Amino acid sequence: MHASESPDDTAPTVRPDSHLTLHYRISLARTGDDVISTFGDRPATLTLGLGQLVEPLEQCLLGLREGEAASFELAPEQAFGPRNGALLQRVSRAMLEAHGEQGASYSPGDLLDFAAPDGGRYAGVVKEVDDAGALLDFNHPLAGQPIRFEVRILGVL
Repeated sequence: MHASESPDDTAPTVRPDSHLTLHYRISLARTGDDVISTFGDRPATLTLGLGQLVEPLEQCLLGLREGEAASFELAPEQAFGPRNGALLQRVSRAMLEAHGEQGASYSPGDLLDFAAPDGGRYAGVVKEVDDAGALLDFNHPLAGQPIRFEVRILGVL
């Protein structure tokens, strides 16, 4: 991590349950391409600990002060984790029909949403399609990639 600005030492500090207003950017470390950025747009507001931001990124925010800007270079294991081959799953045409639109056709890159047994949802990206079904990748799209996480803390409550 390196901070680009030092805030007032009396400014509020980010804690595990803080409500924040901030600008943030996640970019690919290898190419510098932005994945998401609120800079130049409306800032984000979130409460730490509620899952609005993945836990490793929340950890980067802890201890920062209102007014502080910082950037972090994170290896895959520190961000969205390594790619997991077990999360590449072949699903049948019947499962595609059950979770998608009846008669829909799918192409590599399509995102499909599935119901989880616990009532939640999970998404998979289509990698291959054939008459029998499809190969889906349930890894997070940023799994296995080093990222850069940049933040500017605008407000801490």
